[in-house]
Amino acid sequence: MKFQPEGSLINTQENQYYLQNIRTLQEARSSNKVLEAKAIKCDSKHDLIVPLGAVKGIIPRENGALGLDDGSVRDIAVISKVNKPVAFVVEEFVQDESGETVAILNRKAVQRRCLDEYLSTLRSGDVIDAKICHTENFGAFADVGAGISALLPIDGISVSRIPHPSSRFSHNQNIKAVVKCRDELGRIVLSHKELLGTWEENCSSFDVGDTVPGIVRSVEKYGIFVELTPNLAGLAEYTDDVKCDQSVSVYIKSIIPQRMKIKLIIVDSFEAECEKTQIKYFFEGDHISRWQYSPENCEKTIESFF
Repeated sequence: MKFQPEGSLINTQENQYYLQNIRTLQEARSSNKVLEAKAIKCDSKHDLIVPLGAVKGIIPRENGALGLDDGSVRDIAVISKVNKPVAFVVEEFVQDESGETVAILNRKAVQRRCLDEYLSTLRSGDVIDAKICHTENFGAFADVGAGISALLPIDGISVSRIPHPSSRFSHNQNIKAVVKCRDELGRIVLSHKELLGTWEENCSSFDVGDTVPGIVRSVEKYGIFVELTPNLAGLAEYTDDVKCDQSVSVYIKSIIPQRMKIKLIIVDSFEAECEKTQIKYFFEGDHISRWQYSPENCEKTIESFF
């Protein structure tokens, strides 16, 4: 079974059906159906409160996430789910102190199933769906199923260098990613740049003589690197009045496949907020074994193996 990042089920017709009333929730319990709803509160005991429409749902802390019991996951993994969709199965119905029916839910059980039935089957090179959870200087964390996160290191996000993963991704953004490997604890490590096209595929959108927009990614004494697409950058001559992260208009002076070079002339530079455009994926399969970024006749070979 393929598990999706949390939030993928919440608006589906099937999910809405099971949340209708106690009878349909009992159906879901009998079939061990994975459901989703939004957590609205994390109380002082770190239990998540999840309204189900017909009844109040509670995810006790011990059922909030894999790893809480052994300390490998901190309580922030539960606290941070407030106002967000959570996946769960219905374990039982009980009466609270006021006599109201309460559904006891289990998120950890869904994560265990996701780990055993889906994530454990993934191989290096598998292309999967993921959702950006948060970003750090060193990379982005993405939900790869039922709230289980994987690390996407910053150097795997794109060929074009970026100052911070937030330059490329937004919170809750749905992306495609490649399973790169597993770390020493068995956690999945992702890559992304292999899906964004080769040098030649990205270059096919540009011609010598074009003037196009770009973003300054690095200013060196020998030149200025300008990102034209997430997987393509060119080099312009150094000038004092250009700074990192500025938007620029550049004239394409030459394109040299043998050296994987694009020579640019900066026409104009200015401060502007860089809009995150929809990601264009060149690879559409479900598994990639080898990816060569550089042209076949290039002096330098850049490639990835999975």
